[in-house]
Amino acid sequence: MEKKDGYHVAVLGATGAVGQQMLNTLEQKNFPISTLTLLSSPRSAGKKLLFKGAEHTIQEVNPDSFSGVDIALFSAGGSVSKEYAEHAVRHGAIVIDNTSAFRMEENVPLVVPEVNEQALLKHQGIIANPNCSTIQMVVALEPIRQKYGLNKVIVSTYQAVSGSGAAAVEELYSQTKAIIHNESYEPAILPVKGEKNHYQIAFNAIPQIDKFVENGFTFEEMKMINETKKIMSLPDLHVAATCVRLPVATGHSESVYFEINKEGISVQEIKDLLATAPGVVLQDDPDNQIYPMPADCVGKSDVFIGRIRKDLDELKGFHMWVVSDNLLKGAAWNSVQIAESLINLGIVK
Repeated sequence: MEKKDGYHVAVLGATGAVGQQMLNTLEQKNFPISTLTLLSSPRSAGKKLLFKGAEHTIQEVNPDSFSGVDIALFSAGGSVSKEYAEHAVRHGAIVIDNTSAFRMEENVPLVVPEVNEQALLKHQGIIANPNCSTIQMVVALEPIRQKYGLNKVIVSTYQAVSGSGAAAVEELYSQTKAIIHNESYEPAILPVKGEKNHYQIAFNAIPQIDKFVENGFTFEEMKMINETKKIMSLPDLHVAATCVRLPVATGHSESVYFEINKEGISVQEIKDLLATAPGVVLQDDPDNQIYPMPADCVGKSDVFIGRIRKDLDELKGFHMWVVSDNLLKGAAWNSVQIAESLINLGIVK
């Protein structure tokens, strides 16, 4: 069966930061859309958004909002996804969910197209978009795994405030102004809005993203650990993570240590491999102080890699620095890439 000229696409959570980026990405990629349905909570229903110069009114989501929809992009929070994903599937839509609601469910593919696109063939109506910090790391690691194998990964993240939402970014700005002008302020959001303690993010680093679990790691750290194993189909891979929030608006950075299966591999061989990897831009010239930085990645869809070097003690160990726009490749861009893959693989017709 030939591909259609256009598809009925729904975006749930259209007014949020990621929802807005999804619409921008759909427009930028000229995704084949015949009908666009924008959905949200009652609070945002009735608002209007522009898409390709045309005004669209946001509708309040209900169980029958997905009638006739081919692809539904969800980014309105895990509880909303849990409530409406099955309704969308019941109406025949394929759901691409940007929350953590379904990521670790056995029958739900967790997909980064550069890494495991073929997992989409096993979908049962719902496809999960991984955590933003996981996405950029596995894009960087997958070419290495394919050629040299992978035994261990230890990652420390330096994550942007936008990962906690627009209100957290505003808190960063307001705190920064208050401190500069010697004014008082009261932290109210970070590290976790629902926790009892809130801390200054301006001019600070907070070693907590999401709540702690019994083993001393946070949910964010466990997401990276478990999602990496699932996406790469390496259940026995040794992974550890420490996730830190920095006073950066957009762009996650990661210091990644990894061990491969082969000895005698040079830094140049790793660089050459990553230089041609899909979705990767290599920025690695220490002699000229060239390396990735979050300020330079904003608005770009690639994963930027630099500072590749051999570990001084472990023969199979290497270090690298990985940076990406957490709202684009870490969320909206990857979701739309999944939608494109569904079409290219003939899954949605």
